[in-house]
Amino acid sequence: MNIVILTGAGVSAESGLQTFRGADGLWEGHRVEDVATPDAFGRNPELVQRFYNERRARLLDGTVHPNPAHLALARLEREYPGQVLLITQNIDDLHDRAGSKNLLHLHGELLKCRCVVCAHTGEVRTDLTARSICPECDSTGTLRPDIVWFGEMPYHLDEISAALQRADLFVSIGTSGSVYPAAGFVAMAARNQASTLELNLEATSREFRDRRMGPASEVVPLWVAEVLGK
Repeated sequence: MNIVILTGAGVSAESGLQTFRGADGLWEGHRVEDVATPDAFGRNPELVQRFYNERRARLLDGTVHPNPAHLALARLEREYPGQVLLITQNIDDLHDRAGSKNLLHLHGELLKCRCVVCAHTGEVRTDLTARSICPECDSTGTLRPDIVWFGEMPYHLDEISAALQRADLFVSIGTSGSVYPAAGFVAMAARNQASTLELNLEATSREFRDRRMGPASEVVPLWVAEVLGK
């Protein structure tokens, strides 16, 4: 059986990483238009870089760690006899740190940067500035966080579409179900006769056939243990 899993901010929240966007629509006190669009980067690169530098530093300060949900999903991939594909909307590296390998970052990664001139991508664990130099093309000020901003196309959509067509089970964990295209994955899976399961604090789409409500750190390990028969 092929399992495709989608995770959202609810998984990382229990590790101390809250979603950027608040109930007021602001991204940690900033308008989306000021810190999360290509135009924002063109207008005020220092502000954009500072915003993501602060988020990156928080991720790397030694206080944020994978929680039981991350660890359980990595265990599922290791021990399950079928295929497990994990898709995350989160830009942190907690799934990676937990040990997940068959992993797709739909919205990019906070610990990577990309050059807007030559498209070079690389790891970044220090601050970026408007004076940072691309190691590939030597351009100055062209390195940006490798994150999908508003108005940009998420990564891996063709690969995800193919996986959803082959899936026997689609599981959504800790996501609001309000951000597309990820919000449409359950419908895609259901059209291809996959079973659908939501693990979340509250119900979202009516497309899900089964649901288990509760914190990810509690419901995910229990579900994984059932799947593995342990």
